[in-house]
Amino acid sequence: MSDKPLNGHRVLVLVTNYGVEQDELVVPVNRLREDGADVTIAAVSSDPIQTLVGDKDPGETVEPTATLASLDPDGHQLLLLPGGTINADQLRLEPKALETVRAFASSGRPIAAICHGPWALVEAGVLDGKTLTSYPSVRTDIRNAGAKDWVDQSVVSDTANGYTLVTSRTPKDLDDFLGAVNKALVGA
Repeated sequence: MSDKPLNGHRVLVLVTNYGVEQDELVVPVNRLREDGADVTIAAVSSDPIQTLVGDKDPGETVEPTATLASLDPDGHQLLLLPGGTINADQLRLEPKALETVRAFASSGRPIAAICHGPWALVEAGVLDGKTLTSYPSVRTDIRNAGAKDWVDQSVVSDTANGYTLVTSRTPKDLDDFLGAVNKALVGA
């Protein structure tokens, strides 16, 4: 038996097949798996996920392990929403993604979102009373969605309204973000 800190924990990552910021998908997935977590990457289709670097340059291609349509989120302890402007903007238009966000929030399971990832939270209507951070251009959307406050910090963990929400601003915050994600997951 391995003594990795996240053995037995399951994480669900929601993305579209084009436009997710490479480091906001690849770095968390690799680190979570290295720490023993079982990570499901659910995309809109079973086609490869084309990541981008800085919203414009092609990055790594990642194979999804599930599709949104085939997704059963119940067996997962934490939901991860990477950014990338194109990815986040398109993901918030996917009914199954929004249904999954609402299911995690209403069941008290933690959600982690980075950069533009909180757009799905805005669209799902789960930010009432929360304090969080994001890429700065998402700030007004977050406030208009009923969040208590938006702050400019590398990571924010908020437990208001029955579920833990971990948020960060950009890939530069990944170390702080992943530390808070691990803490939220172990406490889940």
